[in-house]
Amino acid sequence: MDNTSLLVTLSIALFALGLLGVMIRRNALVMLMCMELMLNGVILSIVAFAARTATVSGTVLVFLVFVVAAAEIAIAIPIVLQLSRRRHTLDVSAYGELKG
Repeated sequence: MDNTSLLVTLSIALFALGLLGVMIRRNALVMLMCMELMLNGVILSIVAFAARTATVSGTVLVFLVFVVAAAEIAIAIPIVLQLSRRRHTLDVSAYGELKG
């Protein structure tokens, strides 16, 4: 088994674990962390295929995805914290009647 197939298998496992966490857990912060785990699984597969083809475009794409993910987390965490202060819970079922 070569490195690329091992890395792709690991990325599939990371994505599946994150997807399972999003589907099972109802805590907003845990769901956000599981979505980041899914994103890291996708990034790992991009890196594996970029290393396999020996191109720089995969590295640039991963860098851009990391920048966007950092901006997303910088915006999502304060929103989740504000919601938890208003509802006094992190359970996503309490946020069902939000307007917007």
